[in-house]
Amino acid sequence: MFNVMALRESVWEMLDASLKKRDTTTQFDRGDISFIIIAGAMVFFMIPGIAFLYSGLSRRKSALSLIWAVSASNAVCIFQWYFWGYSLAFSPTATNGFIGNLANFGLINVLGDPSPGSPLIPDLLYSFYQMEFACVTVGILMGGIAERGRVLPAMIITFLWMTLVYCPLACWPWNINGWAFKYGVFDYAGGGPVEIGSGIGGLAYSWVLGRRQEKELQNFRPHNVSMVNLGTFMLWFGWLGFNGGSAFGANLRAIMAVWNSMLAAAFGGIVWCLLDYRLERKYTMVGFCSGTIAGLVAATPASGYIHPWAAVIMGIVTGVVCNYATKVKSLIHVDDALDLFAEHAVGGILGLLANAFFASRSIIALDGVNLNVTGGWVDHNWKQLYIQVAYICAVCSYTFVVTALIVKCVDCIPGLHLRTTVEGEKLGLDEVEIGEYANDYIEVRRHFMDWTTFGNGTSAHRSSVAGDKHDHPTLAQRDQQQNLHIEESNPDTNSADEKTLDLPHADAASVSS
Repeated sequence: MFNVMALRESVWEMLDASLKKRDTTTQFDRGDISFIIIAGAMVFFMIPGIAFLYSGLSRRKSALSLIWAVSASNAVCIFQWYFWGYSLAFSPTATNGFIGNLANFGLINVLGDPSPGSPLIPDLLYSFYQMEFACVTVGILMGGIAERGRVLPAMIITFLWMTLVYCPLACWPWNINGWAFKYGVFDYAGGGPVEIGSGIGGLAYSWVLGRRQEKELQNFRPHNVSMVNLGTFMLWFGWLGFNGGSAFGANLRAIMAVWNSMLAAAFGGIVWCLLDYRLERKYTMVGFCSGTIAGLVAATPASGYIHPWAAVIMGIVTGVVCNYATKVKSLIHVDDALDLFAEHAVGGILGLLANAFFASRSIIALDGVNLNVTGGWVDHNWKQLYIQVAYICAVCSYTFVVTALIVKCVDCIPGLHLRTTVEGEKLGLDEVEIGEYANDYIEVRRHFMDWTTFGNGTSAHRSSVAGDKHDHPTLAQRDQQQNLHIEESNPDTNSADEKTLDLPHADAASVSS
């Protein structure tokens, strides 16, 4: 006879076993997990933001090559991080304090254990989130090749740089066995690995790569300021996940980091714009965007440590110092075309120094994990200043030397020379490296007598015939040459035809270049 009681007991045993299994797999708060997944996706959105920003800041003839370099470096970084990058940065069994080992090669054993960065989220999620940090860093680094660097060597350099520079830099302050972590360094979301790493690394890359041709350095202007603004606000959006997510949970510290990021960015943008107005009497959009990014950079290492009033001070100081730091490249004769040093390196340094003065125990404890960490000078922890300075010096010197060595060694490999040719630089990297263009255009032609000056007057002088940006004859020039040839072969041609000569093509990009 069918035993109902036995069946009921077996069902209850199965349910009990299922609940116990469920408890072991959900030791983490689902809200924290969801928040970090979304924050990681927001950080990923910074990749096209960097691409559009760099493209807008460059000349039209090299705009697409920078989008390509940022996009492709993202793919290389994902492979490197899966292959051995995460293990070299965060494997907890390495004890040398400098770099991890290969215990988690290929994400082996990276599953549901508490992460090395926080007990609030699992190791697998932490590895994804940190991978996006690495992708943003190499995307910023790609600004070093602007308008003269070949993209294939840049991809080789990306893999090597990730392995020999970024992974050690990430290990130092964030691995539980890193020397900077044990030393007591305050680096919330990457002032050293991300900002100084990309800024100083980009400076070293530009130094080895060499300056652009002098003609390319004259009258340089961004070709698409609207794209600069679009890229900046995409970055700002992603930065909220970058800094907010570095609390590794949906907690008050994450909200404080978001608030501090907003304040630092706003004040940095306003101050930079006002400084530019002082010189040019124009409220430049590029200036506002540059200051905004500088403020966000400074907030990266500091937003999870300081009070909002300190973020305001930090944003103002960063806007001023980073603005003047753009002059450094001229003093040292390094063609840092997109100001990686002035914005990312200097901004990261200022954010790390802000921690020495303004880091507060009450802000750090808002995550519910770091309850007994003493802040900086506001908590009477005077030694924090020299700890931060020592860390800054170590990161800057290591990054510059190793990056320069990597770039120089790759340049010596046959077929991997870093720079395009003089002719390639003249034509633009979009044509010689990519074969496509960010912005196509329609050539506009005017009759000579239809061209008027500003007002109601008519131009009395013909513009000089100079060719387009490639020094190729324009359609107008070819028409002029053809008309002159006809006149020479037929002297009786009506001289009135001269009035229909076309102006040379006024190419917007050639004007900006």
